[in-house]
Amino acid sequence: MPAHTLYIVVPCYNEEEVLHETASRLKVKMTQLMEGGVISPNSRVMFVNDGSRDKTWQMIAELHASDKIFSGVNLTRNRGHQNALLAGLMTAKDQADMVISMDADLQDDINAVDGMIAKYYEGCDIVYGVRSSRKKDTFFKRFTAEGFYKFMEFMGAEIVFNHADYRLMSKRALEGFAEYKEVNLFLRGLVPMIGYKTATVEYERGERFAGESKYPLKKMLAFALEGITSLSTKPLRMISYLGGGYLLRQSHYAVLCTCSVGAG
Repeated sequence: MPAHTLYIVVPCYNEEEVLHETASRLKVKMTQLMEGGVISPNSRVMFVNDGSRDKTWQMIAELHASDKIFSGVNLTRNRGHQNALLAGLMTAKDQADMVISMDADLQDDINAVDGMIAKYYEGCDIVYGVRSSRKKDTFFKRFTAEGFYKFMEFMGAEIVFNHADYRLMSKRALEGFAEYKEVNLFLRGLVPMIGYKTATVEYERGERFAGESKYPLKKMLAFALEGITSLSTKPLRMISYLGGGYLLRQSHYAVLCTCSVGAG
């Protein structure tokens, strides 16, 4: 069986400090996989520039000019991580047999790619990269992250514990995903809804190579809210119950007032 084509999609927002190192490590990994006959020579790394204000897009263009293993998608303005990732996935699905998404900060263990591809060849359409532990996180980060997953589960959302957006998706899974027309994107919650055979690969998350996190507390809270409102019907039911109770109370008050006036 001929080797299948892999695209690695990497959303980027102001990543000039880390981009060259990320590209270097990904090229080494892709070259190893190609030489080993695991993936096709047509495989590529696709950087998606999410309206960066620094030299990120210029660097992506230079990488492409120097080596065709690198390609790029340029969003004219900042659309947010999830939209940038979606743009890359939808662009890559027409070129690849399988697509792996990962962040640019090198915290995701690149070597986990091998395990994901192995699961793909075993017949899995979706392979989730799952953190083996959170020992390196601060107490606050660990507490809020675990609370987020538990709360999402309570609200009825189907998500994979300790999984972010490091995953492999087959062309078939991506074509199925393209049928979803969600406005509030929360990919780690939408992907499990597609179906198909899935698997997980554990890895240990490292430290950010350089630069600052693109998800400070304010953005994390907004991200969590989008996830809850896009995946779960519980918030809508709660609002409906509260609204219904309020209307009943107001109606009861109006009736009492009417009766009082009538009695006078």
